[in-house]
Amino acid sequence: MALPVGMVHRRLVFQAAAWPRPAAMVFGAGGLRSVISVCGSLSRSANVARLQCRCSGSALRVRALHGAVGEGERGGGLVLGIETSCDDTGAAVVTTDGRILGEALASQADLLVQWGGVVPNLAQDAHAKAIDRVVAEALAKANVQEGDLSAVAVTIGPGLSMCLRVGVSKAREIARVHRLPMVGVHHMEAHALVVRLTEKGVEFPFVVLLVSGGHNLLLLAQDVGQYTQLGTTVDDAIGEAYDKTARLLGLDLKRGGGPALEQLALEGDANAFNFSVPMRHRQNCNFSYAGLKNQVRMAIASKSINAEVPLAEADPEDRRLRADLAASFQRVAVLHLEDRCRRALEWARKINPSVQCLVVSGGVASNQLVRSRLNYISQEVGLRLVCPPPRLCTDNGVMVAWAGIEHYNRGMTQPPPPIDETSDCWLDLRPRWQLGEICEDGLTDTHVRSLKKTGTHPSLTAQVRSFAEGNC
Repeated sequence: MALPVGMVHRRLVFQAAAWPRPAAMVFGAGGLRSVISVCGSLSRSANVARLQCRCSGSALRVRALHGAVGEGERGGGLVLGIETSCDDTGAAVVTTDGRILGEALASQADLLVQWGGVVPNLAQDAHAKAIDRVVAEALAKANVQEGDLSAVAVTIGPGLSMCLRVGVSKAREIARVHRLPMVGVHHMEAHALVVRLTEKGVEFPFVVLLVSGGHNLLLLAQDVGQYTQLGTTVDDAIGEAYDKTARLLGLDLKRGGGPALEQLALEGDANAFNFSVPMRHRQNCNFSYAGLKNQVRMAIASKSINAEVPLAEADPEDRRLRADLAASFQRVAVLHLEDRCRRALEWARKINPSVQCLVVSGGVASNQLVRSRLNYISQEVGLRLVCPPPRLCTDNGVMVAWAGIEHYNRGMTQPPPPIDETSDCWLDLRPRWQLGEICEDGLTDTHVRSLKKTGTHPSLTAQVRSFAEGNC
């Protein structure tokens, strides 16, 4: 069982219940050739059960059992988070007791407008140009240096492999030079957990709705690294549908398609177009926005709206039509979210009746209609709706740092990379990586099999469970 961070191929496995910082280790062709230093006492409590060393011949990792007491749990550590999964380069320094000391972000909004979406090789180039500056800016704002850090957390998936590589390479460089432990972060878990940084009362278990340009995901969060997937996207995510509709309507995308459409919808009649709500006959929690996108496309064509004419130059009648289309699309898009969330809350409470919160995160969580309607259905069933601040709903370094801290405080870290690691070493990048185990209630066998085709990696939940049980 490999923990989530990029690794070189020859591996020394340590199992320990507690130590403040993972040992520094280097493997060479001739075997172990560096001193392994363990700082602190290994007899801190009854949790210290064993120290086992063995060579598995394929990579390098450190394991710490649940119950470990480390530097992070005393609140004195600093974790750098790095995010490069798609189109934003983010970095942040956060303390292990939850204070944001410094953060920086480089957006690729201009590229998105120019090319109408993410172009992987251009996104990679933009990350490569921005990564050093963004990390340096976050450290400077925090008034710390790389050597002051306790650990480095970095997104390793899901996302675009070319973009993930930029962030992981930078994180490994810092960790290698300064002998820092690492945490490989699941991008969607980072979105799910950041609310525990901003809202101290959010305790496990809780239901999570993640809504963004690339993902719709409904989860029951039982603990850090332990999720049940209640529903996911079967084709297009809501954020992608917002962006595509905004482009078809000729809106200014510099602030993002979602915000532009939301603003225009305020001027329109939400019942002007009778779009059908997706999947109302399906008794599960999955999402589908491809059909709604197609309905909007046909309606735009039938009204002869020319997207080449910017909204600012449209005549009053044309603007009214566009506003009605935007409002009608948004009404149905949000109704689909409501339907799925009602079902998910029902399932979640059957699985774990102690659920108290519905957490909504991701870029679309900034939409005010989305928040308003989901707050309504949360109150219907006696739950509290909790959302991160809008700036932390989109991709950022803070959420990665905090997800790293959640794992770090539980002793789930990787050791520093080998001191002689080369720039062309193999990296554990996970472009497709399932977060939780699938709740199969209401799904056909064929559908379950299709949802499980998420690449070669086990889900994060399966991985953490294996880790906790002491399996390799």
